[in-house]
Amino acid sequence: MAEPRHSSLRLLAYASPSIPIAALGLPLAVHLPAFYAGSMGLGLATVGTIFFLARLFDVVIDPMLGILSDKIDTRWGRRRIWMTLSVPILLVSSYFIFMPTAPVTANYLLYGLFGLYLGFTMMLLAHMSWGAELSDEYDERSRIQAWREGLTTIGVPLVLMLPAIIDGIGGEHMEGRGVAVMGWFIILSLPVTVFFAVTGMGERKVRPQPKISPREAIGPLLNNHALQRLVLADFVSGFSGSAIGAMFIYEATYIWQVGHQANLLLLLYFFAGVGFIPLVLKLSYRFGKHRTMIGASLFNVAFVPTLFLIPPGNVYIAALVLLFLGVNVASPAVLYRSIMADVGDYDEVHTGQRRTGLFFALLTFSSKVGSAIAIGVAFWALDFIGFKPGGENAVGTLRHVNVLYVSIPFICNLAVAGLMWGFPIGLKEQRELRRILDERFVEEAESIEQPASIIPG
Repeated sequence: MAEPRHSSLRLLAYASPSIPIAALGLPLAVHLPAFYAGSMGLGLATVGTIFFLARLFDVVIDPMLGILSDKIDTRWGRRRIWMTLSVPILLVSSYFIFMPTAPVTANYLLYGLFGLYLGFTMMLLAHMSWGAELSDEYDERSRIQAWREGLTTIGVPLVLMLPAIIDGIGGEHMEGRGVAVMGWFIILSLPVTVFFAVTGMGERKVRPQPKISPREAIGPLLNNHALQRLVLADFVSGFSGSAIGAMFIYEATYIWQVGHQANLLLLLYFFAGVGFIPLVLKLSYRFGKHRTMIGASLFNVAFVPTLFLIPPGNVYIAALVLLFLGVNVASPAVLYRSIMADVGDYDEVHTGQRRTGLFFALLTFSSKVGSAIAIGVAFWALDFIGFKPGGENAVGTLRHVNVLYVSIPFICNLAVAGLMWGFPIGLKEQRELRRILDERFVEEAESIEQPASIIPG
């Protein structure tokens, strides 16, 4: 029997923390590496290594937090408690990372990132798992993730407006002031939106879970080919996004020669992503999630090379190209997370356990590993080819930077299309999985025959 759709107001409450989550995630990928390498004086190779090490720490704790969030159930549910606990960690670490006083040491950045990534992981993992458990319906899952990703994509322009305004004012130390303003945006918006979410949307009660041995828990993961393909695709997407994000300021400044308008260009790019989320949803309803993801990837393969067409100093053509490419920016996040909820159904059929936290930990794990490797590789590659941020660069060096910037998303999106081709879980398969689970629940003890209810917000 079809479940009722969640109201838009409740989905708005649930999705609202996506705004500060995005406001934190974008600077981590785009602004902070360049800021610490340049203004804070640490250098490209050092910053690349530190971000790589911090991400390695981050990915180690992902599965641990995923398992804990699945196991620990409270009167407020399994997910909202972790979001609440992450807030003070994020507030303190954001202050230290976004408001440094030069000069800073490598250890300052490393330990600050450890705290930031810990809180970020707790917040993001709980939020995604919570959303995946709000519905068992194939398309409603996409709608829930579209709300979350929509506000994520709105959060990016909001945080970008602040340094864009600072850039427009001009003066000394604009980069440092812009980073600090982004930090204050996170610190002020995070507690408000988390409070709105945890009080405005409840969690579904979890039916009693059978106990299984470690072997029974690990075996289905090793044999779940849909999970493996999705995690690998997310790894490749994470690598691509983080690599070009870390290089964006350099590309805009040295190749397109519109560095003073870089934040404005990112605004246009993400605004286009917000506007096309409804189209992504409709395409997924019509063709299925994995086919829509294939189409989105091939779109990037075909049109990312248009970045070569941007003439130096022409902000209008740069804006037009990025606006066009931006229509696809939200597709991976919406579709991967919705597909992962379906993959979780497959696992539940075989294990009897609803391991949403673990599965989304694997998804964040893959993306973060890709991100860690990407930032390290991108900065090491820039250092290897002799690129000097803030200095003079030969024409040949800048040509290599441009080729690197375009080649990474071209190759990665081609790989994603191949990984998602023939993906084994679509609408028909997911409905069959839900039928098996529903029949199993009916046959179980009376204590778990009751329909899933919502823990009040």
